Amino acid sequence: MDILERIRGGLVASCQPVDDGAMDRPDIIAAMARAAVAGGAVALRIEGIDNLLAVRPAVDVPIIGIVKTDLADSPVRITVTEGHALALAQAGADIIAYDATRRPRTDSREQIFAAILSTGCLAMADCATQEDGEVALAAGASILGTTLSGYTAETRNMNEGPDLGLISAFKALGAGFVMAEGRINAPDLAALAMKAGADAVTVGSALTRLEVVTGWFVDAVRRER
Repeated sequence: MDILERIRGGLVASCQPVDDGAMDRPDIIAAMARAAVAGGAVALRIEGIDNLLAVRPAVDVPIIGIVKTDLADSPVRITVTEGHALALAQAGADIIAYDATRRPRTDSREQIFAAILSTGCLAMADCATQEDGEVALAAGASILGTTLSGYTAETRNMNEGPDLGLISAFKALGAGFVMAEGRINAPDLAALAMKAGADAVTVGSALTRLEVVTGWFVDAVRRER
């Protein structure tokens, strides 16, 4: 069975703890990954080379790899250089996700996409708009993700929950695989994403950011004091 068929119809767990938090260690992230797979996750999204190296031998499901970088002159953070793409492949990623918006970054999106393909890995386009998806699909991206909808200047504050409209729009493009990602923090939202046309759903904060989820409950309790 190919990688996309292994993922289709399932949940992808994004094991990305709060940066510099108590759980931001490769061994803990590997444990998170194993727990997510035990719970039924069909694939994982892992950030960082050290984390990927720790997770790869611990699981046998496909891994979407990314490297996040904070640039001084660009808001783009996800896999911003060709070197990152090559390193992710060497560390064991099956799929490499990159920022597919037209925003400037260290290397162009076209350069990063070409680097991903050169490794033999599948390319996942993290998109914010339908245009991003159209460009990525025409280039040959295997997965269109709604990852960045709501996180760019042109899409900020458009949706409180997942961008169901963008999911449907990507499906209408005839995309081979649509990944719903972004603000899916409850099971009913994951179900809505699938109904909108997603082939799979990625969930991150609600599964692996304990500080964030704890804060949700703390806020609810305090409002009722």
